Amino acid sequence: MIKRDLAPVHPGEILKEEYIAERGLTITEVANGIGVTRQSLSAIVNEKAGITPELAVKLSEAFGNTAQFWLNLQKNYDIWHAEKKIDRKAIKHFWKNQILQTAS
Repeated sequence: MIKRDLAPVHPGEILKEEYIAERGLTITEVANGIGVTRQSLSAIVNEKAGITPELAVKLSEAFGNTAQFWLNLQKNYDIWHAEKKIDRKAIKHFWKNQILQTAS
C-alpha cells in the first residue's frame, strides 16, 4: 500500500499536455490517427474516462512508448482513488488466521 496525499495525475492529462499539445496536435487528429472517436478521446483527456488496454496499445504505437506505460499511469491513478474510498479497518483479515493455524 502506497501512502500518498497527492493524487497521481490522470493519464488523460499526461496525454493531453505531454503528447498532444506538445506536438501541436489536436484531439481530432490523434483520434483519427489511432482509430477512435473524437468523443472517446476527448473524454479521456478531460478526465471523464480511463485508458483501456486496447487504447494503451494504440497510444503506444502512435507515440513510440509502451502499452504498459499507459496502463501503469491508469492503474496508479485508479488505485490511489480506491485507497481513498475503502475503509480498510472494516475488512476482516483472513490471512492472519491462516498464518496462526499454519504455525501451530
